[in-house]
Amino acid sequence: MPSVDSAGLDVSGLAFAYDGALAVRDVSLRVEPGEIVALLGANGAGKSTTVRMIAGVLRPQRGAIRFGGQALTGAPSHFVVRRGITLVPEGRLVFPQMTVMENLQLGAHIKERGKIAGLIDYAFGLFPRLAERRSQLAGSMSGGEQQMLAIARGLMAEPRLIILDEPSLGLMPIVTQEVFRLVEAVNKTGIGVLLVEQNLHQSLRIAHRGYVLEKGAVVLAGTGKELLADSYVQRAFLGR
Repeated sequence: MPSVDSAGLDVSGLAFAYDGALAVRDVSLRVEPGEIVALLGANGAGKSTTVRMIAGVLRPQRGAIRFGGQALTGAPSHFVVRRGITLVPEGRLVFPQMTVMENLQLGAHIKERGKIAGLIDYAFGLFPRLAERRSQLAGSMSGGEQQMLAIARGLMAEPRLIILDEPSLGLMPIVTQEVFRLVEAVNKTGIGVLLVEQNLHQSLRIAHRGYVLEKGAVVLAGTGKELLADSYVQRAFLGR
């Protein structure tokens, strides 16, 4: 996998509206190289809209995005991927009628042909269960296995930052724990992680830092431990 740049992700003053209704307003955040940063909040808080702007799926109506010292504001998604940011979208979105191997090969479409086998071996090393199911149709696998495949497919582009949008959505608690363990394993290879989650407890347990969104704006920021101990977080999200 590639070495990590000296500069991380800088997002400042992002705003986006759907049909005139602000979904994101003045969001600023930073992900240092090699960090896990959690982006947290309830449904409709603006989390997915924010990361879609970072990934180039949506064009910000205001604000700036820089990665590795390079401006990415308004850049299309294919350009963002080539600069080292990969989005694993909510809902996994694997190709159900394709095998595990075919899904991974598709994820590596921007890479030189000679590198693809090595990238797939790297993914199978991180996700041994996928290696066992390399010839299985993705649609026949469990939700947890499909999530592993979605993350592994994202790694095929050799990102320096991977954005995971609700990776635990719809999964059983025991499978959710495994997914978070795998997120930590990916991060230990030097890849930065921007983790969008409603599961605050699990997210903040592994995150170096986090941001809490409410109604499209950042209302809290701090280390994972600080946010877990924050009285507002405990009342609003942890039911304490």
